Amino acid sequence: MNDDNGLVIKLLEEIRDNQHRQIARQEEAMRVQIQQFEMAREQFEKARLLQDRAQQLQEKSGRIMEKGRKIMAVVLPIIIVLIAYLSYLIFR
Repeated sequence: MNDDNGLVIKLLEEIRDNQHRQIARQEEAMRVQIQQFEMAREQFEKARLLQDRAQQLQEKSGRIMEKGRKIMAVVLPIIIVLIAYLSYLIFR
């Protein structure tokens, strides 16, 4: 009976030790998951900032293109008139 009690005590101690190890592993896994979550959050924030910056650049580019179109609408007819006038002066 003593041997059985000793065996039961030994088994219970092993179970307890294994539970402590398992808890330690779970704590480590939780730390890793939290770290990965924080990294993902940081990457998401960087991506959001990058997207905002890209949107600002596209808006600025659109405004520049619109100004260019307006300028060309004025400058191109003037250039055509000047070329026609120069041709008139040369071939007259």
